[in-house]
Amino acid sequence: MDAATLADALALAEAAPDLRAAATRLRERLAPLRVVVVDAVDLRDETPAAAGERCALFLGASDGHCWQVTADPAEAAAVFVAARR
Repeated sequence: MDAATLADALALAEAAPDLRAAATRLRERLAPLRVVVVDAVDLRDETPAAAGERCALFLGASDGHCWQVTADPAEAAAVFVAARR
């Protein structure tokens, strides 16, 4: 993932009527990355990779077993979508 793709993903998510619709659109656009809707409270201590007025996107990396938030787009295997608090 690069900065332009991340910006496009945020614009797509922001234009969706709700988080579930945002996730559906992102799954279509960002395949084969996983897209997961998460509660903003669960990521309260993390810095989003991109944030808009209504939602925040976090990048997820996996070692094959555990998931973690990453700031490195090259490691991204998932996008976590949360409502802005």
